[in-house]
Order: sequence, then C-alpha cells, then structure tokens
Amino acid sequence: MKDAATAGVAVSASAARSPTRCAALRREITSTSLSFLMEAHDGLSAKIVEEAGFRGVWASGLTTSAALGLRDSNEASWTQVLDVLEYMADATRLPILVDGDTGYGNFNNVRRLVRKLCERGVAGVCIEDKLFPKTNSFIGEAQPLAEIDEFCGRIKAGKDSQTDDDFVLVARVEALISGRSMEEALRRAESYHRAGADAILIHSKKNTADEIFTFAERWANRCPLVIVPTMYYATPTELFRQAGISTVIWANHLLRAAIAAMRDTAARIHEDESLVRVEGSVATVKDIFRLVGNDELEEAEKRYLPAKPAASAVVLAASGGDLGKLTRDQPKCMVDVRGQSLLQRLVGTLRESGVRDVTVVRGYRKEAVALQGIRTLDNDRFAETGEAWSLFCAREAIRGETVVSYGDVLFRRYILDSLLTSSADIAVAVDTLGRGKASARDRVLADHGFSGDYLDDTPAVLQRVSHEITPAEAHGEWIGLARFSARGAAWLREEIDAMEAEGLLESGDMPMLLTRLAAKHPVRVKFFAGHWLDVNSLTDLAEARNFP
Repeated sequence: MKDAATAGVAVSASAARSPTRCAALRREITSTSLSFLMEAHDGLSAKIVEEAGFRGVWASGLTTSAALGLRDSNEASWTQVLDVLEYMADATRLPILVDGDTGYGNFNNVRRLVRKLCERGVAGVCIEDKLFPKTNSFIGEAQPLAEIDEFCGRIKAGKDSQTDDDFVLVARVEALISGRSMEEALRRAESYHRAGADAILIHSKKNTADEIFTFAERWANRCPLVIVPTMYYATPTELFRQAGISTVIWANHLLRAAIAAMRDTAARIHEDESLVRVEGSVATVKDIFRLVGNDELEEAEKRYLPAKPAASAVVLAASGGDLGKLTRDQPKCMVDVRGQSLLQRLVGTLRESGVRDVTVVRGYRKEAVALQGIRTLDNDRFAETGEAWSLFCAREAIRGETVVSYGDVLFRRYILDSLLTSSADIAVAVDTLGRGKASARDRVLADHGFSGDYLDDTPAVLQRVSHEITPAEAHGEWIGLARFSARGAAWLREEIDAMEAEGLLESGDMPMLLTRLAAKHPVRVKFFAGHWLDVNSLTDLAEARNFP
C-alpha cells in the first residue's frame, strides 16, 4: 500500500472517498481472527495509527472532545465532530469506526448522522444505548439507559440511511456499566442484533474481564463482539482470542500518551528557559513535514506550476578549522555529526529545498572532501587567503539564482526556504538572538532591528557586517547564509571583480563583500531566532550532534 504520509491530496481525491473502506472495516469486524482498532482524534494521529501498522481507526468521542478542550458530554456538536472526521478521513486510507455516542438524539438525528458519515468516507459508527446528552461511561454510577425499543429504532434508522451496503453499525451495550444484570445486557444485545446492528460492543468498567468473558460465552458468537479493555488492560490478549472476541479497541491511548509527553516537555522548557534538554527527545520538524506529505506537494508543484530555474549553491569549505585531532587529517566540514559529515548534512538541507547543483570550494586536506553529487573547486591558497578568494575560485559557478553558505554551519530548512522565496535580489539570514552577544563572529547592522511585532512587516535593509560592530549596536549575527537572485548574482560577480581590481580580494572576507554590496544595492535582512549552529569548537560539535 502506498504510504498515506506521501499521498497527500491523492488520499482526499480518491481513496478517502472510496467505499471500499467500508468493506475493509466490515472484514475486520467479521474476521474469524482477532482484529484491533487504534484510537485517533485528528488527522495527524490517524496518520500515525496507519504508520504503526493498524488496519483500522477508532475515532474516540472522549479524545476528540478532549483535543478540542471539551468534556465528553456532547459539548462538541455532531457537526464539529464531523469536521474532525473529515480531516481524519482525508489523512488516512484506513477505515474509521467513529464513536457516535448516542447518535446525538433520536432516530432522526441518527439517520442524518449516518448519511453524512457515508459522504465523508467514514466506514462505520458505534452508538450506545444511553440518553442524549451523554455522560462518559466511567463517570458516576447507574446512568440511565434508553428504552430498548427506542434504541432499536435508532439502529434501524441508521441502517436504512447508509449509502454503502458495507457500512458498519455497532451497537454499544451499557447495561453492565450501569450496574444492570447480565440478563439485561444479553436481552439488550439480542434486541439490537435483531434490529440490524452489525456487531455488539459490550462495555465494562471493572478491572478484570470476568463479566466480559461471561457475556461472550453466553452470547455464543450470534454476531461479532467488540470490546474496549481500558479498565481491564492487564488481561492477556490471548484470552480475548480464546473467548471468540472479534475486535479489540485501544480506545484513548494516543491522546493520553500525547498529554504526558506535552506536559513533560512544557514543564522542562518552562523550568530551563531553554530547548537544549528536550530537542533531542521530540519529533523533528522534518518528521512533521513527512507525516503531512510535503514531498507530495513538492512533486505536485513540479507538475502544475510553471518551471522555474533551480537555484545552485556555492559552499565555502576551504578552511581546516581547529578541532584537535578531529581536523588533523580532514577539514572540519568532514567531521562526523551523527553518522554524517557536517558537509553532508548541509548539502542534504540544500537538496531538501530544491538546491541540487552544489559546488564546494575546498582547500585544507582537499582530498578528504568527497561527497556524491557535488562539484568541487580548489582554493590551493587557502592558508593565505580569505573567504572572498574562495568565492572568486567559484566565480563561474555563480550564474543565475545562487545560495552562498559557509561550510561549517547547520540550519533549519525553513531558514533557507525563507531566503529562496524572498523577492529581494540579495537576502541574508541574520540571527536576532546574536544581538549583544560578545562571541558573535559576523555582527550585523541594519537600518532597523527585529521588532517581534507580527504587524511590523517593514523589510530590514543591511548596512554593514563586521566583527567591529559593537554588541550594543548590532541587530544580530549573520549565520553564514545568503541568497542571490540572477540579478543579485551578477552584482556579486561585479563586486568580486572590483575587489580584485582594488587588490582586496586575497585578504577579503564575506562580511567585507556583503558590506560593499550593501553600499551599492539593497540587501534584505531576514531575521530569525536561533535554529542554526556554527561549528567552531568541540562544544559546538557536541551541540551539532543534538541538532535535528
């Protein structure tokens, strides 16, 4: 099966509306082997359920309500729940059995609900024999139940309203939860089965499964039996198989796991006033992009948007660095960072943003700089020249839209994407957290600083980049990343030629080059807050190994 995380729009356009998902749920419910449904409460969690390998989704009323910040007492209207279900159905190819509570009213509400579920590609609904508005089964004692005949009317109305013959209606028996007898639970189940229910869900809030097994034995497989072992979780699953249970619903554990993780993460960040302790233990932003199908969108853009010449990149990696024995036989751009060299990770980020034509200017231990898919140019005078000379060595590679990057930096992809989508001819990435930082290498002075006001969209324009700018007057630190449009690249070549004519090229660096460009052309400053790393020491390298 094609991965739903990369299917994107295709899920919504075809499979998400396919009636075969009703058939898939029916196969799970009626299978002679034990099947499992896993709780989800939104589109993302539905994707995670599919990724884990489950064959069906339980759209829990409790967790859907809780994710909206509401109680499980029908505080979310059925149309609000329907909106969530539509996102879930678009997000996964799996069949969804929705917790329909009481059906949100009488027979008339149930038949409208079922029609709307079928329209949205939801494969089935479970309704319970309680009164509207419902109360969660684990709250209180002796909750009132619906009259048997009235609830049977809801079941018949639902079955008469389905637009797919394989749509599944599960009747949930609450008699045991409400303290009623086993005889009444069986009587209700038989009535609901005769009314047309495709399966019976027998519910219990005891911490053992004894009454579930008693019910199952006496029920004798008259129709499929579904259970929710939230309270009797310690019961071995093999016993459910032996009892002839059809389907087990793991009813609320994804949201409960998420709450625990979010609470712990929020507490740590609040306590530390830093992300250092949590960054390595949370999902990466790349993982989010993968789950929501960004790759599919990129492919669709290639199919449907006018072709645009791809940007190229020049990476300045001639210096050796000083990381002790790690840079004795290789430049620091080749130092290992979690199984990949620093350069490999940098090039990977460039390629993820569509920048695939990458030229690397090497120098120190140049034979060690080898990476599949890149071009290399050599600055054999690396020991006596600066960054401007390295860029001069790659002058012929500066054609059309060009990204220029230091070879010892890591940054989040969104920073590069922001530069690539800028309308400016020259744009530089500046870390606003570098303001006032004494250790900042390439301090930036702009016409104004970062305000932090979302309503302030006045573009900042570069005035100067220099280590000589005092921390007090600096507006941030240049992170070693710039993007030039085709016209900006022409300006860059012209400035390189001018510096050569003036005898400044050999000793010049990138701050000097950018400052000279800013004196003649507008250079846009794009402010960011962290999310990058400049590897200049062993401490930096240790942090790089935790960089996502």
